[in-house]
Amino acid sequence: MAGLVHARAIVEVGTGTGVSTLALIRGMAPDGMLTSVDLEAEHQRAARQILTDAGVAPQRYRMIPGSGLDVLPRLTDNGYDMAFIDGDKIEYPDYLAASVKLIRPGGAIVVDNVLWHDRVADQSQRDPDTSAIRDMVTQAAEDEGLHAVILPVGDGLLAAHKINNF
Repeated sequence: MAGLVHARAIVEVGTGTGVSTLALIRGMAPDGMLTSVDLEAEHQRAARQILTDAGVAPQRYRMIPGSGLDVLPRLTDNGYDMAFIDGDKIEYPDYLAASVKLIRPGGAIVVDNVLWHDRVADQSQRDPDTSAIRDMVTQAAEDEGLHAVILPVGDGLLAAHKINNF
């Protein structure tokens, strides 16, 4: 997906073990920069090791420790080609709102786990994570500045194309 938007600047919320970080870097322009935000320092250490083992130059990425909701507002509006969201599920609606501001027109927002173990489509499921993901999916669908689709791969991906500056 990073290649589809010719990404040179990506922001990732939720570094995890670095698997998605590596995949995103491999898909972006050779001179691109990925910014990854995670509250857990251990996640970022693991990701750095994966990137080092894969031969990714350190100048291709930066790891910012902290909460996505604290860090994202400090980043440059319209300064990113793509956002990848895989952080705290309860914060998905806020991550989406922040990402819409960060992504340039023509860019993409990709959100992982939007089917959430088949719970999102089941309206009887009301736990906080499922409800937040469901709210974010509705938010993306209703945003006139986005074209959003859900891809039924893995645990579900929402892919949204920013069509204007809304």
